[in-house]
Amino acid sequence: MPKVENAKILDVARGAIGELLDYELMKVVDNISDLNTKAESVRKLTITVSFKPDSARQNISMSTQIKPTLVPTNNVETALYLAESSEGRALVEMVPQTPGQIAFDGSEQEQPKVIQIKKAV
Repeated sequence: MPKVENAKILDVARGAIGELLDYELMKVVDNISDLNTKAESVRKLTITVSFKPDSARQNISMSTQIKPTLVPTNNVETALYLAESSEGRALVEMVPQTPGQIAFDGSEQEQPKVIQIKKAV
């Protein structure tokens, strides 16, 4: 009888569990590298291994799920002003300087974004 090597649980399913772990780990690494997420927050990989035996308790179905817990992207905030005009109401984005004003770096302040509010019929 040939010698049987002891394997690790990650080696079964022809190595698919280890591949899945690597795949989900890359999501975690990408999330850590994303500058739009909070750097210090904890990321997790949850590995669930389920075993379901048959009625004779000899054949066992094993299922593995790996779930990443990632950090959501940071909130993007801006300030809006509710304005009245001849066309009705509008939300106007507040800008740090007067539109058209030149900053110290030579850039010009853009016109604010305006969102027209239509009345519901």
